[in-house]
Amino acid sequence: MQSQPSAIETSPSSSPSAKGTIDQIYDSLLRAMLEQRLPAGTKLGEERLVELTGVSRSRIRQVLGRLAHDKLVTLIPNRGAFVASPSPEEALHVLQTRRIVEPEVAATLAEKATPDSIARLRQHIDDEGAARKRGDRPATIRLSGEYHVLVAQMAGNPILEKIIVEMVSRTSLIITLYDRPLAKTCPDCDHEDLLRAFEKGDAQGARRTMLHHLHHIQESLVLQLPSGRTADLDDIFTPS
Repeated sequence: MQSQPSAIETSPSSSPSAKGTIDQIYDSLLRAMLEQRLPAGTKLGEERLVELTGVSRSRIRQVLGRLAHDKLVTLIPNRGAFVASPSPEEALHVLQTRRIVEPEVAATLAEKATPDSIARLRQHIDDEGAARKRGDRPATIRLSGEYHVLVAQMAGNPILEKIIVEMVSRTSLIITLYDRPLAKTCPDCDHEDLLRAFEKGDAQGARRTMLHHLHHIQESLVLQLPSGRTADLDDIFTPS
Protein backbone atom coordinates (compact mmCIF):
# COMPACT_ATOMS: atom_id res chain seq x y z
CA MET A 1 0.00 0.00 0.00
CA GLN A 2 1.31 3.41 -0.95
CA SER A 3 2.22 5.57 2.03
CA GLN A 4 0.37 8.82 2.62
CA PRO A 5 2.33 12.03 1.98
CA SER A 6 3.42 13.92 5.07
CA ALA A 7 1.69 17.05 6.28
CA ILE A 8 4.77 19.05 5.30
CA GLU A 9 4.62 17.75 1.74
CA THR A 10 0.97 18.65 1.31
CA SER A 11 0.83 21.92 3.22
CA PRO A 12 0.17 25.02 1.07
CA SER A 13 3.14 26.85 2.57
CA SER A 14 5.59 24.25 1.24
CA SER A 15 4.11 23.84 -2.23
CA PRO A 16 6.07 25.05 -5.27
CA SER A 17 3.37 27.64 -5.95
CA ALA A 18 3.57 29.21 -2.48
CA LYS A 19 4.44 32.87 -2.83
CA GLY A 20 6.48 33.52 0.25
CA THR A 21 7.32 33.11 3.86
CA ILE A 22 5.68 35.09 6.64
CA ASP A 23 8.34 37.78 6.28
CA GLN A 24 7.90 37.96 2.50
CA ILE A 25 4.12 38.26 2.71
CA TYR A 26 4.46 40.88 5.44
CA ASP A 27 6.92 42.81 3.27
CA SER A 28 4.63 42.56 0.22
CA LEU A 29 1.69 43.98 2.14
CA LEU A 30 3.85 46.63 3.80
CA ARG A 31 5.29 47.70 0.46
CA ALA A 32 1.79 47.94 -1.00
CA MET A 33 0.82 50.20 1.91
CA LEU A 34 3.93 52.34 1.45
CA GLU A 35 3.09 52.70 -2.24
CA GLN A 36 -0.55 53.44 -1.37
CA ARG A 37 -1.75 50.46 -3.41
CA LEU A 38 -3.53 49.23 -0.26
CA PRO A 39 -5.40 52.28 1.00
CA ALA A 40 -6.74 52.65 4.51
CA GLY A 41 -9.89 50.63 5.07
CA THR A 42 -9.07 47.87 2.56
CA LYS A 43 -10.18 44.45 3.81
CA LEU A 44 -7.43 41.83 4.00
CA GLY A 45 -9.49 38.66 3.66
CA GLU A 46 -7.80 35.57 5.08
CA GLU A 47 -9.22 33.17 2.50
CA ARG A 48 -8.20 35.37 -0.41
CA LEU A 49 -4.70 35.81 0.99
CA VAL A 50 -4.38 32.03 1.36
CA GLU A 51 -5.39 31.60 -2.29
CA LEU A 52 -3.03 34.31 -3.52
CA THR A 53 0.04 33.31 -1.51
CA GLY A 54 -0.34 29.53 -1.22
CA VAL A 55 0.44 29.51 2.51
CA SER A 56 -1.69 28.22 5.35
CA ARG A 57 -4.37 30.23 7.11
CA SER A 58 -2.35 30.09 10.34
CA ARG A 59 0.57 31.81 8.62
CA ILE A 60 -1.71 34.47 7.18
CA ARG A 61 -3.01 35.10 10.69
CA GLN A 62 0.57 35.50 11.92
CA VAL A 63 1.20 38.09 9.21
CA LEU A 64 -1.99 39.98 10.05
CA GLY A 65 -1.12 39.80 13.74
CA ARG A 66 2.28 41.38 13.08
CA LEU A 67 0.71 44.12 11.01
CA ALA A 68 -1.84 44.75 13.75
CA HIS A 69 0.96 44.91 16.34
CA ASP A 70 2.64 47.56 14.17
CA LYS A 71 -0.64 49.54 14.05
CA LEU A 72 -0.94 49.04 10.29
CA VAL A 73 -3.95 46.72 10.40
CA THR A 74 -7.08 46.74 12.53
CA LEU A 75 -8.52 43.36 13.57
CA ILE A 76 -12.29 43.53 14.10
CA PRO A 77 -13.99 40.50 15.72
CA ASN A 78 -16.38 38.69 13.36
CA ARG A 79 -15.45 41.03 10.51
CA GLY A 80 -11.78 40.43 9.79
CA ALA A 81 -8.65 42.46 9.15
CA PHE A 82 -8.59 45.90 7.56
CA VAL A 83 -5.79 48.27 6.64
CA ALA A 84 -5.78 50.78 9.49
CA SER A 85 -7.59 54.09 9.07
CA PRO A 86 -5.84 56.60 11.32
CA SER A 87 -8.09 59.36 12.62
CA PRO A 88 -7.03 63.01 12.28
CA GLU A 89 -6.04 62.94 15.95
CA GLU A 90 -3.91 59.82 15.43
CA ALA A 91 -2.32 61.47 12.40
CA LEU A 92 -1.28 64.44 14.51
CA HIS A 93 0.17 62.11 17.16
CA VAL A 94 2.22 60.22 14.56
CA LEU A 95 3.57 63.43 13.05
CA GLN A 96 4.33 64.86 16.49
CA THR A 97 6.28 61.71 17.35
CA ARG A 98 8.29 62.05 14.16
CA ARG A 99 9.11 65.69 14.92
CA ILE A 100 10.40 64.67 18.35
CA VAL A 101 12.46 61.68 17.19
CA GLU A 102 13.73 62.24 13.67
CA PRO A 103 15.59 65.56 14.04
CA GLU A 104 17.81 63.95 16.68
CA VAL A 105 18.33 60.90 14.49
CA ALA A 106 19.38 63.18 11.63
CA ALA A 107 21.78 65.05 13.92
CA THR A 108 23.29 61.74 15.03
CA LEU A 109 23.91 60.67 11.46
CA ALA A 110 25.50 64.02 10.61
CA GLU A 111 28.07 63.37 13.33
CA LYS A 112 28.98 59.89 12.05
CA ALA A 113 28.21 59.79 8.32
CA THR A 114 30.81 57.99 6.19
CA PRO A 115 31.55 58.32 2.46
CA ASP A 116 29.73 55.02 1.95
CA SER A 117 26.59 56.18 3.75
CA ILE A 118 26.64 59.46 1.82
CA ALA A 119 26.92 57.52 -1.46
CA ARG A 120 23.99 55.27 -0.52
CA LEU A 121 21.82 58.25 0.35
CA ARG A 122 22.82 59.97 -2.90
CA GLN A 123 21.80 56.88 -4.90
CA HIS A 124 18.50 56.74 -3.05
CA ILE A 125 17.78 60.39 -3.82
CA ASP A 126 18.61 59.74 -7.48
CA ASP A 127 16.20 56.78 -7.53
CA GLU A 128 13.50 58.90 -5.92
CA GLY A 129 14.07 61.68 -8.44
CA ALA A 130 13.87 59.23 -11.34
CA ALA A 131 10.56 57.86 -10.04
CA ARG A 132 9.19 61.38 -9.68
CA LYS A 133 10.37 62.33 -13.17
CA ARG A 134 8.63 59.38 -14.81
CA GLY A 135 5.43 60.13 -12.89
CA ASP A 136 5.52 56.96 -10.79
CA ARG A 137 3.78 58.29 -7.69
CA PRO A 138 3.56 54.93 -5.83
CA ALA A 139 7.32 54.39 -6.16
CA THR A 140 7.99 58.02 -5.23
CA ILE A 141 5.93 57.65 -2.05
CA ARG A 142 7.69 54.42 -1.09
CA LEU A 143 11.19 55.74 -1.80
CA SER A 144 10.47 58.96 0.06
CA GLY A 145 9.52 57.01 3.17
CA GLU A 146 12.44 54.61 2.78
CA TYR A 147 14.86 57.56 2.78
CA HIS A 148 13.86 58.26 6.38
CA VAL A 149 14.25 54.59 7.29
CA LEU A 150 17.70 54.54 5.68
CA VAL A 151 18.75 57.59 7.70
CA ALA A 152 17.59 55.83 10.87
CA GLN A 153 19.48 52.64 9.98
CA MET A 154 22.69 54.58 9.37
CA ALA A 155 22.33 56.48 12.64
CA GLY A 156 22.86 53.14 14.36
CA ASN A 157 20.16 53.05 17.05
CA PRO A 158 17.97 49.97 16.43
CA ILE A 159 15.29 51.09 18.89
CA LEU A 160 14.84 54.43 17.16
CA GLU A 161 15.02 52.68 13.79
CA LYS A 162 12.09 50.45 14.75
CA ILE A 163 10.06 53.47 15.85
CA ILE A 164 10.76 55.27 12.59
CA VAL A 165 9.90 52.22 10.46
CA GLU A 166 6.49 52.11 12.15
CA MET A 167 5.98 55.87 11.93
CA VAL A 168 6.90 55.98 8.22
CA SER A 169 4.48 53.15 7.43
CA ARG A 170 1.69 54.82 9.39
CA THR A 171 2.46 58.14 7.69
CA SER A 172 1.92 56.46 4.33
CA LEU A 173 -1.59 55.49 5.43
CA ILE A 174 -2.14 59.02 6.69
CA ILE A 175 -1.07 60.45 3.33
CA THR A 176 -3.47 58.05 1.60
CA LEU A 177 -6.34 59.49 3.61
CA TYR A 178 -5.46 63.13 4.01
CA ASP A 179 -3.08 64.41 1.33
CA ARG A 180 -4.04 67.51 -0.60
CA PRO A 181 -4.71 67.05 -4.33
CA LEU A 182 -1.45 67.29 -6.32
CA ALA A 183 0.59 67.61 -3.12
CA LYS A 184 4.18 66.34 -3.27
CA THR A 185 5.12 63.57 -0.86
CA CYS A 186 8.32 65.42 0.01
CA PRO A 187 9.68 68.64 -1.48
CA ASP A 188 12.32 67.89 -4.11
CA CYS A 189 14.98 69.83 -2.22
CA ASP A 190 14.44 68.62 1.36
CA HIS A 191 16.25 65.30 1.05
CA GLU A 192 19.03 67.06 -0.85
CA ASP A 193 19.34 69.64 1.94
CA LEU A 194 19.58 66.85 4.50
CA LEU A 195 22.27 65.13 2.47
CA ARG A 196 24.31 68.34 2.33
CA ALA A 197 24.10 68.62 6.12
CA PHE A 198 25.28 65.02 6.46
CA GLU A 199 28.17 65.67 4.07
CA LYS A 200 29.27 68.70 6.10
CA GLY A 201 28.89 66.95 9.44
CA ASP A 202 26.46 69.73 10.38
CA ALA A 203 24.38 68.21 13.18
CA GLN A 204 22.47 71.41 13.92
CA GLY A 205 21.72 71.94 10.24
CA ALA A 206 20.51 68.34 9.88
CA ARG A 207 18.29 68.75 12.94
CA ARG A 208 16.81 72.00 11.63
CA THR A 209 16.28 70.68 8.09
CA MET A 210 14.56 67.50 9.26
CA LEU A 211 12.21 69.47 11.49
CA HIS A 212 11.34 71.82 8.61
CA HIS A 213 10.80 68.82 6.35
CA LEU A 214 8.39 67.14 8.77
CA HIS A 215 6.46 70.38 9.22
CA HIS A 216 6.06 70.51 5.45
CA ILE A 217 4.64 66.98 5.38
CA GLN A 218 1.98 67.98 7.91
CA GLU A 219 1.18 71.16 5.99
CA SER A 220 0.51 69.06 2.88
CA LEU A 221 -2.35 67.24 4.64
CA VAL A 222 -6.01 68.11 5.12
CA LEU A 223 -6.81 66.45 8.43
CA GLN A 224 -10.52 65.89 7.94
CA LEU A 225 -12.28 62.55 7.63
CA PRO A 226 -12.49 61.65 3.92
CA SER A 227 -14.67 59.22 2.01
CA GLY A 228 -13.19 55.72 1.88
CA ARG A 229 -11.24 54.12 -0.99
CA THR A 230 -10.21 50.48 -1.03
CA ALA A 231 -8.20 48.15 -3.27
CA ASP A 232 -8.16 44.60 -4.61
CA LEU A 233 -5.69 42.13 -3.05
CA ASP A 234 -5.25 40.45 -6.44
CA ASP A 235 -3.30 43.50 -7.58
CA ILE A 236 -0.75 42.98 -4.79
CA PHE A 237 0.07 39.30 -5.30
CA THR A 238 -0.78 38.65 -8.97
CA PRO A 239 2.08 39.42 -11.40
CA SER A 240 1.23 42.08 -13.95
